[in-house]
This record gives sequence, C-alpha cells and structure tokens, in this order.
Amino acid sequence: MKLACQPFTVHKRVPLTISRGTTAQSTNLWLRLSAEGIEGWGEAAPFSIGTHRQTLEMLQDDMACLQGAIAHVHPANRQAIAAVAAELSLQSASRAALDVALWDWYGKAVGQPIWRLLGLDLDRIQPTSVTVGISSPTAAQQRSQDWLQQTSARALKIKLGSPEGIEADRAMFQAIYDHVPTDISLSVDANGGWTLNEAIAMAQWLGDRRVTHLEQPLPVSQNADLAVLKQQAPLPIFVDESCFDSADIPALANGVDGINIKLMKAGGLTEALRMIHTAQACGLQVMFGCYSDSSLANGAMAQLSPLANYLDLDSHLNLRDDPFTGLSLTHGRLIPPSNPGLGLDYAPHAR
Repeated sequence: MKLACQPFTVHKRVPLTISRGTTAQSTNLWLRLSAEGIEGWGEAAPFSIGTHRQTLEMLQDDMACLQGAIAHVHPANRQAIAAVAAELSLQSASRAALDVALWDWYGKAVGQPIWRLLGLDLDRIQPTSVTVGISSPTAAQQRSQDWLQQTSARALKIKLGSPEGIEADRAMFQAIYDHVPTDISLSVDANGGWTLNEAIAMAQWLGDRRVTHLEQPLPVSQNADLAVLKQQAPLPIFVDESCFDSADIPALANGVDGINIKLMKAGGLTEALRMIHTAQACGLQVMFGCYSDSSLANGAMAQLSPLANYLDLDSHLNLRDDPFTGLSLTHGRLIPPSNPGLGLDYAPHAR
C-alpha cells in the first residue's frame, strides 16, 4: 500500500463568523491510498474548537509517520491499520483521512458505493441546512436570502453567541425570522457562546420562533450545566464541541437530546458509525456537521446521511474553488453518487 498526500487550499465565497472568530480559507490535505491498481481518497481538514486544535503542520507530520508505518499492510486489513494508527497517536483529522480512503478503496475494489455496502436507503436523507454566520441584522437577512436564492436549501442554521451579547443575537435572529418563508426549517448554533442564564433565556425565547433545536449553547467547560438547561429549555439541546467520539456520549446522554458528529472530530466513517449506534442506544438524535471541508469530506459523511436526523453538510457549498465534484443538491437534499466508493472526481478547474 502506498500513500500520497497533497495540500490544497479552499476559499470561502462568504467568510464565516462564529462566536470564536472568522474563517475565510483553509488548507486541507488530500490523501491518496493506492494498492492493486485502485486508489482511495480521504481528506484531513485542520480545525480548532478553542480548547482543542489540530493544525495543518500536525496533520502533515502524521502523514509523514503513517507512510512508512503501513506500507506493508493490505488496505483490507483494517484491524492491523487501526492498531498502527493507535500506536502513532494520530490526530483525529488524520485518522479521518485514512479511514475514508480505506472505505473509498474498498468500495472501488468491490464496485459499489459506500452507502450501498452499508445497506442504506437514500430516500431517508433529510435536507441539509446552510449556515448564516454572526453579522449585523441586515447582513444576516441578506445572507439568508442569498442562500435560499442560490440553492434549493430547505433549512437554515443560524450562528449566534455574538460577543455583543444576547440582545445582538436576538436582533440578528429576528431579522432572519421575519423574512424567511415559514416552510424553511430554522436551527441555532451558539458554539458555546452563552452562559447558563443566557442559554436558558435564549432557549425560551427561541422556543416561540419555530426553532427545531439548539446546538452547543454552553462552552465545553460547562458540560455539567447541560442537564439544568435541558430541564428548562422548550426545544432539543444538541452538543458539538462537547462530543468528539463514542466514548464521550454516555456521560452526556442525560443532559442533551442529540449530538453533532463531524468527520474530523470522530476520526473517520468507522467511528462515526460507532457514534451513531451509541447515540441511538442512549436515546439521542444525531446530526452530521462539518468544518472547512471540501466535497471530499462532506461526500464521505453523505454516504451515512440516511442515518442522521439532521444534516449540516454545507461547507463545500460556500467554496469558490472546491476541487472535487460528484455531490448533488436536490430539493435541499445532499445526494451521494452511485459510483463505486465515494464516487467523486477531482476537477480543480470545474468551478
């Protein structure tokens, strides 16, 4: 098995502002794994959640270590590869790239898309939300209208947790709410930007404005307060930054209604499946999210999308130079290809 790793930079059409700051571009890694004339692809995207950071340099170091360590292993020997990855203490985003590349290789080897190998039903895919970042009320209203005009989106995720406080959050949300058709689903993500009292007040205020769920209202350091919030919130509470992998779920289960699974946090589709099953066993709902991921990473998560209650796989829709093609957005639903593996193509000049 041979590995090749290539950095590529993607630029957002519209920079995204959340409670922790603004991002306009990202340099990610494209991993290509080859054996027996078949090539599997994966993506590693740097990310930071404030308390945890995985940089491009860290991911590149991982890939350099990985190349020699698994050269003698066949891609079908997943158990041996997992043992090597554990021994090397790879970052979760590096493990994600490797795991997705192995799934892509296997799907191509047997001539089937990953979703079909897992026996999934594409008719069960929910619409993916598109994200409106923190901004002025006027700018947020315009951004939401632009999204709806440019795509077939049926759901909006609204980022709150403004450094200017909850009154600024309310003004921004209301500006969107007043101008969005009632058949468009609305959710809110505060990215840990509120105190417990602010979260209680905002959950009650948003509960009267047809919000489907509230994501990561409290910082990770206040996980213990989630159960208090859940008792007083009239809408479901989801966590993102508080939940990396399946081991985190049992301790959170009594304080939340759902979890947000992101490929780069989870460490691959294999762990994402484990998280789905663990969450369901704990009576929790499941959402899929993303960072500054291209169609490669979002296309990987889309393979599992029939298993999700909510989807937020929109980062590639906001890129000017996504080098991968093959995903389609139909009536707001992100549909994975029917070609083998991930079913994607590399076309850096297609957009």
